[in-house]
Amino acid sequence: MATGTFDILHPGHGVYLEESRKLGGEDAELYVVVARDATVERRKRVPIVGEDQRLELIKMLKPVTDAFLGDANGDVFKIVREIDPDIITVGADQNHDIDKLQAAIDKRGLKAKAIRIEKYRDCELDSSCKIIRKIQNTDFEGKIMDHCED
Repeated sequence: MATGTFDILHPGHGVYLEESRKLGGEDAELYVVVARDATVERRKRVPIVGEDQRLELIKMLKPVTDAFLGDANGDVFKIVREIDPDIITVGADQNHDIDKLQAAIDKRGLKAKAIRIEKYRDCELDSSCKIIRKIQNTDFEGKIMDHCED
């Protein structure tokens, strides 16, 4: 099971999901929990892409077996209990303490092992924040906007 916001998809998301699936072995299934808009606003910032569209995009990705929105009431372990994964991954840039997450999993009597997927390469636009900053700093005068509709 992988978790995340997945706002403004970029190669880092693809790597995270591919590596998460590989951890389960050759015939592994990968279930993904996409953070709700309210959760994203509380923990990070206002999402650029809404939760339903982010969920739809994640479901389209090759490594993903299925994807779900997080619990509307904020119970982060509800879906973990339902799916009962062997592994729960978090991305390199996610603000989760793996030891605390594992302790919370163990406290609830769940079998999952918490693993952080380390970043294995850098690219110019490997985070949603970098994409937002590039858009903010780009001069869009001229032809770049000629084919954009409102």
